[in-house]
Amino acid sequence: MPDPVVSFEGVSKSYPIYDSPGDRLKELLSFNRLRYHRDFWALQGVTFDIKPGETFCIIGENGSGKSTLLQIIAGILTPTSGAAKIHGRVAALLELGSGFNPEFSGRDNVYLNAAILGLSSAEIDRRYNDIAAFAEIGEFIHQPVKTYSSGMVVRLAFSVAIHVDPQILLVDEALAVGDIYFRQRCMRKVHDLRQNGVTIVFVSHAIGDVKAIGDRTMWLDKGSIREIGTTDAVVAKYLAAMVEKDSTYIQQKKPERSLTRSSTRAPEIVDTIPNIDHRYGDGRAEVIGIAILDGFGRPVHLLEPASRIVVRISVRANEEIELPIVGFMLRNHLGIDFAGTNTAREGHQLPPMAPGDIFTVDFHVDLPELYPAFFSFSPALADGTLHHYRNCDWIDNAITLQMGHSEGQIYGYLHLPCRVEVNATLQTPSPTPEPSLG
Repeated sequence: MPDPVVSFEGVSKSYPIYDSPGDRLKELLSFNRLRYHRDFWALQGVTFDIKPGETFCIIGENGSGKSTLLQIIAGILTPTSGAAKIHGRVAALLELGSGFNPEFSGRDNVYLNAAILGLSSAEIDRRYNDIAAFAEIGEFIHQPVKTYSSGMVVRLAFSVAIHVDPQILLVDEALAVGDIYFRQRCMRKVHDLRQNGVTIVFVSHAIGDVKAIGDRTMWLDKGSIREIGTTDAVVAKYLAAMVEKDSTYIQQKKPERSLTRSSTRAPEIVDTIPNIDHRYGDGRAEVIGIAILDGFGRPVHLLEPASRIVVRISVRANEEIELPIVGFMLRNHLGIDFAGTNTAREGHQLPPMAPGDIFTVDFHVDLPELYPAFFSFSPALADGTLHHYRNCDWIDNAITLQMGHSEGQIYGYLHLPCRVEVNATLQTPSPTPEPSLG
């Protein structure tokens, strides 16, 4: 097995926090014999390895230590304790404009940054045109960087980073500043670098991007590793934690309800869950079954393009659920959330559920013409509104089906229904006649 290109062994990083600027001066004047600060530990005992050619993603909330970790890999920071070993040329796209002198022109900064990364003037001369072409900032490359917009800075910084033949590429959240067009180009380039064996360390809050490119993912939480492993498994646990944290339930004054009434039970109930990759929620209610059926209630074994299916989900309340929401998420073979809906989104308000109530919800879905691949359905049940809710139960990839082949070619992910006309004249609305005064 090849040696890791990045190796962290018990790495911790602390920053001194002073209550006032004067405390820093007093500590200096005492030659650090007196302590006027407290330590903030951005990283605590972080240990992991990254293999050559691996795309290693890092996720976590703001302030979890992601940027500090990248700066240690880039050599900008040194650990307070522990050891960080890096093998290979590192190109980094970290904070916006880091490494750029705002007074220098874009061209000067290209030569400066490339030289810092170890390229000779002759090598930079050979690559300069490619760098300028990829950045697409035109004549601004001859202007001072301080005149650039944030998106232009990102364009130039990313272009430099990918054209210096990095063995390790660090990408922080800076790409989020760029426009959609350039961001798509960047992601395509990241895929190209992956295929060429470049090791990529990718930090992003865009979970779709993480799931699309990550071989392994690490979840940082308050400076420590919460989870590390396959991307799908780590992302699922991270999203579960974020749903629990962010979906703060707004308590409403609940009307008095009779606790002696008999439980509501749906006339038809699905009581099987074919698969459970991961399950999370507070357990106050649960999904008890899911099935994909045709219009006659028969199980569907193959999804047909441009057909209608029924996604049937049965749920049971274990406690009182004031505002139940039932829905599902459709995922593609890459694990990316492709589409989804729920009762609240469709404008269907479910009645409150008492303990023991069982509801069955049918979603009648008209499938578009999708590319032939596997698609999974993840059912969910929540209590609240679309904006404020508590997750009761979520089951990842409860049922997976193959999409059949369409009669026509599918370009991209799906075929958009359209009508074609040739040499047609579009009608314009007739002007509204002005009211007569006579």
